Amino acid sequence: MRRLWIHHVLPLTFAAIPVLTAAVLFFAIPPDARGQYLDRVRTSPIDWIIIALGFTLFAVQISLSWKALRWQETDFDIRTDRWLSHLAQGAEWFPLLGLIGTVVAILQTFSSIKPGVTPQDILHAYGPAITATGGGLYMAFINILPVWVVSVGRDLIRALAGIAPAPTDTPPIAVPPLAPGDKP
Repeated sequence: MRRLWIHHVLPLTFAAIPVLTAAVLFFAIPPDARGQYLDRVRTSPIDWIIIALGFTLFAVQISLSWKALRWQETDFDIRTDRWLSHLAQGAEWFPLLGLIGTVVAILQTFSSIKPGVTPQDILHAYGPAITATGGGLYMAFINILPVWVVSVGRDLIRALAGIAPAPTDTPPIAVPPLAPGDKP
């Protein structure tokens, strides 16, 4: 029974955590804001790019996370670690893509302002400019989760398997020796 949990149930459960978190976060957004975002996405190519890249990156990371969490005979398969790290670093680009979309939409908004426009019209035209930033931040958040889940999940699986945690990659801090007469 313990083998079933360590080899199959826990890796699948941990790999599902980022997917569930992404869904919970999406549905936690107020319905009117979510609806406005989805309306804007239909006509915004920069949002299409952010969403397509973000979910593709996310799907690849989920697959790699599941592989990285599967216990082999003596330890985890670390071949996926390098790719997970690189893909998590790629998530840092999503807020920048969102800002590019926001700047472009703001420029569009200001170029469409005609004499006699009311402040409400400006605010209504300006609202869609924020969707690219929101999409970029959402994609960045969900794409940093898988690498964290792998790290935490491996430690928990090792603990349940009765194996000592893996050593960290950080070298110990070098402490200079005390000079004669110095007190510790």
